[in-house]
Amino acid sequence: MTVAATRRAAAAPTSALLDTTLRAPNGSISLRSAVLTASGCSAAGRELQPYVDLRALGAVVTKSVMARPRSGRGTPRMAETPSGMLNSIGLQGPGIDAFIAEDLAWLADHGVAAVVSIAGEDIAEFAGVAETLHRSLAGSPDLARTVVAVEVNISCPNVANRGLVFACDPAAAADVITAVREQTDRALPVLAKLSPDVTDIAAIAGACLAAGADGLTLINTTLGVAIDTDRMAPALARVTGGLSGPAMRPIAVRCVWQVHAAMRAGVLPDAPIIGVGGIRTGRDAAQFVLAGAAAVQVGTAGFADPGAPQRVAGELAAWLAACGEPRLSTLVGRAHEAVG
Repeated sequence: MTVAATRRAAAAPTSALLDTTLRAPNGSISLRSAVLTASGCSAAGRELQPYVDLRALGAVVTKSVMARPRSGRGTPRMAETPSGMLNSIGLQGPGIDAFIAEDLAWLADHGVAAVVSIAGEDIAEFAGVAETLHRSLAGSPDLARTVVAVEVNISCPNVANRGLVFACDPAAAADVITAVREQTDRALPVLAKLSPDVTDIAAIAGACLAAGADGLTLINTTLGVAIDTDRMAPALARVTGGLSGPAMRPIAVRCVWQVHAAMRAGVLPDAPIIGVGGIRTGRDAAQFVLAGAAAVQVGTAGFADPGAPQRVAGELAAWLAACGEPRLSTLVGRAHEAVG
């Protein structure tokens, strides 16, 4: 047995405990596991194949894809930070047509569930990417079975509005979700991926849900800067980058908590939350569940441990079994009950 195969066998989760259904307003997402990969950390999944049984995960969340191929930003574009990393990749990718023909087809051929992450510089590009994906799914039953949801990365600068990040304005966020929803089959759930760099994340979440989002991914990276003191210059070529890793976890859990609390209070409609940000262990994932997430994504941990998504799933299943609960859904938001 190879080292990679040994790691997969050792990390195999008690999957039945993590079977989950995300109940959304326009339908439900049935997942083999409540643990998914995070967008941007493993391309379209095949890089993880030597280390992870991708079919055992809830889904591979693909790197955000745009209309045309992009080479991304200049180097250096990654920098290690205490308990995390900064990245300024610039949404490098093959473009939606090549993504469908090569990456999505590979996932379909290997029986791997996928959440397709899409991005755009303006609303028209978001809509165009969604339309192209819709046409491809409509024309291929195999691809349609593979894609379980579309995740809309609205943490992109809006070039039509002087670089304002869509997810930092309720109206702009809603406009993107509306445009994507109009180009997507109603049976295919749409998830809005939000930024923590806002004053009131519940307000952004509410705008997205009102515009037709079926669920929320909380959260994307937060903006940061690192200085190289030897060069006396920014560590990244474009100065700022997105901070991810364990340093982000308390921020991400806080965002999940606030949005779920708004749902419990009736301020927001009930919708599934997928938590992401600094998850390294099953107990890290459990924090998100107790705060209100119905599923989680594992991202940056995979750079040091490519088998992290499946390992975390196994650890989360073990924690759930130790709690004596039959399903993860019974513990979603449980920590709110401890607050008077």
